[in-house]
Amino acid sequence: MYIDGRREESHRGAWLPVYDPSTEEVIAEVPDAGADDIDCAVQAAVAAFESGPWPQTTAQDRGRLLFKMAERIRAHAPVLAELESRNCGKPIVEAEYDINDAATCFEYYGGMATKVLGHVNPVPDNALSFTLREPVGVAGQIIPWNYPLLMAAWKLAPALAAGCTCVLKPAEQTPLTALEIAGWFEEVGFPPGVVNVVTGFGESAGAPLVAHPGVNKIAFTGSGAVGKLIVKSAADTVKRVTLELGGKSPNIFFADADFEAAIDGALFGVFINQGEVCSAGSRILVERSIYSKFVEAMVEKSKRIRLGAPLDRETKMGPLVSKDQYDRARQYQELGKSEARLVAGGGRPVGQPIGYYVEPTIFADVDNSARIAREEIFGPVAAVIPFEGEAAAIRIANDSPYGLAAAVWSRDIFRAFRVVKAIRAGIVWVNHMQPTYVEAPWGGYKQSGFGRELGPWGIEEYLETKHVYVNLNEQPIGWY
Repeated sequence: MYIDGRREESHRGAWLPVYDPSTEEVIAEVPDAGADDIDCAVQAAVAAFESGPWPQTTAQDRGRLLFKMAERIRAHAPVLAELESRNCGKPIVEAEYDINDAATCFEYYGGMATKVLGHVNPVPDNALSFTLREPVGVAGQIIPWNYPLLMAAWKLAPALAAGCTCVLKPAEQTPLTALEIAGWFEEVGFPPGVVNVVTGFGESAGAPLVAHPGVNKIAFTGSGAVGKLIVKSAADTVKRVTLELGGKSPNIFFADADFEAAIDGALFGVFINQGEVCSAGSRILVERSIYSKFVEAMVEKSKRIRLGAPLDRETKMGPLVSKDQYDRARQYQELGKSEARLVAGGGRPVGQPIGYYVEPTIFADVDNSARIAREEIFGPVAAVIPFEGEAAAIRIANDSPYGLAAAVWSRDIFRAFRVVKAIRAGIVWVNHMQPTYVEAPWGGYKQSGFGRELGPWGIEEYLETKHVYVNLNEQPIGWY
């Protein structure tokens, strides 16, 4: 691990294996942290926040350090992309995009560091009232396994721009890129203790991080079930919490949509990154008049999706990240066969004897009450749901405990915007699916979490507001 500028084993000497999901082989072992290790990391972050050079580092210099980190990531992008691809199973071409986006995130917040502004507040008195924006303190950051380095960047970059210190816990399945870059922070100029990376399981490392009284804020991306546990635990110390949780995003296709673009959008929305995407458009709502043709076209085009080794540049879908996730997806494939009509996939691909591979799977004639339409699968399983009319599409789309993202496909701009306004989701795309930019906010409604990442909203989550009142009246209060 990386704690207070040093590489550390766990106090108890425990290790956990890291797998290549395409071969099921162990490719690394990393420390299995416990509460003692978390305490060391938090104490280092507290000390770095309260004393030493970091509190005196100017916003300009914080920005410069983030730019240097972005340069370092870009310079080592091929190595990082290969490591990410091998560790989590995503196709190498996708991993290359992710590493580039991670560098871009550090660059964006390098610029944002000098854009943190207070306000002067007009008050009815002979006084000056103004606000200061100050870092919240020590940030505990827990990231998922589907976009390991990118999710680390989404959390580290705004926190560091704000002046916080960080304890980052990557997912136990995919810690390798976070550990790879951990020492780079000190190399580019961050003081020891500002960034700490601890590895381990959620129960033994994540839970102590959330409960630790020295942590001022928790940022978590992951499942809704774990998010609920985090909120309950953080309440004991009244921590600030931001959550980016699951989704069951509706991808809505009206009859007047560009048909070929729509088919691409339906498949891309649910099968990119093996379907291991919180915003996956896994509920595909199709207007009845084009429904049969749409399903047939989806099925035919899905046959072209090439499954293969993650490092093969022709691969379009790799293995799922772990045995647990593979078993989960397979269970939903079997469940779907009892709930709807299987039209594509539905099992393990032929010719893949090893690795956690599942076929891209499409179920048609799905009712929105079915489990495959309501529960987050986090795998390449699509539920196609017919609808008749705009009102029905909105009703079905909003009939979900989640509200992360949605997409609307139509050439009728008036209808598209009516639907945009009616959808209860934090992100709504029109005639596209999944474009994500560091400049724009990311987060959801309902059980998809609260708070926002990216853009100016991302740094706001790491800032406190302090009101300062300066009396300019020389007369005493005169109350007594």
